[in-house]
Amino acid sequence: MKRSTVNQIILESIDFFAAMNFVLPPFAFYEIPDWKRAKENAREIFDVKLGWDITDFGKGDFRKEGLTLFTLRNGLLQSSKYPKPYAEKIMISDDHQVTPMHFHWRKMEDIIVRSGRLVLELYLADDKEALSMDLVTVSIDGIRRTFMPGEKVILGPGESICLPQRMYHRFYSENGESLIGEVSQVNDDFSDNRFLEPAGRFPDIEEDESPRYLLCGDYAKFI
Repeated sequence: MKRSTVNQIILESIDFFAAMNFVLPPFAFYEIPDWKRAKENAREIFDVKLGWDITDFGKGDFRKEGLTLFTLRNGLLQSSKYPKPYAEKIMISDDHQVTPMHFHWRKMEDIIVRSGRLVLELYLADDKEALSMDLVTVSIDGIRRTFMPGEKVILGPGESICLPQRMYHRFYSENGESLIGEVSQVNDDFSDNRFLEPAGRFPDIEEDESPRYLLCGDYAKFI
């Protein structure tokens, strides 16, 4: 992805969060000089990868296949320094922008629709980590529901779904953008994502202009 594209996506996202009355923490708006001044006291942000996260999943077409995320809190697996057992993200999915089929080995998560209409397709993973044709049973706001494998599960504002480990899920917004929350166990995007088809979780950035706000993957490079 080009840095100019990332910059534009973040600016659009800031406007959308504001329109949804979702207030980001102050460090969401830190620029490089701010980060350098805060460096010694911001080690937790760097180490657990809080902040902006824009991905096109290595496909090169963000509007078609991509996701905007902001990690608000997180721990670090097997760490006494950052022992939080939980994580929280806020995400934006554009209209029919797909997050590809994947599961997590360790992380259980709740996906919460804050605005819009979210479509999920769910499968269990078989013992070879392929798509199982078994029925899928999940908890939606505390109510157990059973679906055919791959059946479209549609959630509206205020609804949430609990996705256990090894449950494949693919999702996209329908009829406009969706604001999506995620509350989960510790998040590790470096080693806990199993994509059904090859995908890149973090994009390679072409530096065609200076970063306006840093991504969580930029900290080591710019600070």
